[in-house]
Amino acid sequence: MSALGTVFRREWSSYLATPVAYVFTVIFLMLAAALPYYLGNFYERGQADLLPFFVFHPWLYLFIVPALAMRLWAEERASGTIELLLTLPLPTSQVVLGKFLAAWCYLGVALLLTFPMWLTVDYLGHPDNGVILGGYLGSWLMAGAFLAVGECLSAATRNQVVAYILTAAVCFVFLLMGYPLVQEAARGLLGYRIADAIAQLSFLAHFDKISRGLLDLRDIAYFVMAIAAWLLSCVWVVERGKPN
Repeated sequence: MSALGTVFRREWSSYLATPVAYVFTVIFLMLAAALPYYLGNFYERGQADLLPFFVFHPWLYLFIVPALAMRLWAEERASGTIELLLTLPLPTSQVVLGKFLAAWCYLGVALLLTFPMWLTVDYLGHPDNGVILGGYLGSWLMAGAFLAVGECLSAATRNQVVAYILTAAVCFVFLLMGYPLVQEAARGLLGYRIADAIAQLSFLAHFDKISRGLLDLRDIAYFVMAIAAWLLSCVWVVERGKPN
């Protein structure tokens, strides 16, 4: 666990020491605040909830999280520090988890900084704060799933641009798996059972239920298992690249 803490502190301090993380935070906060007002009809709906706020999070994460995740391992490979890191007496699993937790906590802080939206809707009406809290939890879990995908794919390449594109593409596929257009095509090619199984893998379908107040343990378990699966895949990818 000391190794995990060391990696976490190293990664966390790197976010605080570079302006890139602050730029990501500002962009996320600006878009998260502007989209509900200009595209989500936040005021015009006349309802005291944050549904127009949460509905844009999957698409914000689709562009922002890959940009944050692409440097986790690709930068180490490009700069040559990965050889030094992997020769240290640190378990690979703890290095992967430490990098992930630092980035995930950073995303959590960025998400918490959107609290003025919660204060606004609480001032304008009488929202169900439990539903809103569940929406924040679901958003953070989905960000973690995006991040786990990004870390795994970042470990597979030394080029950050390639890591960004691959992460965005894979996450986009996982978002669209539950869409009717995709489902109709899957049912025609693979049959109803396989199409329904594919729909259950959709990030969007699980997040949509949580953001609407349907806090089902199966949806939470899905994101936790997705994070675990991609992190285990990342450990395998990193282990394959270890110097003998």
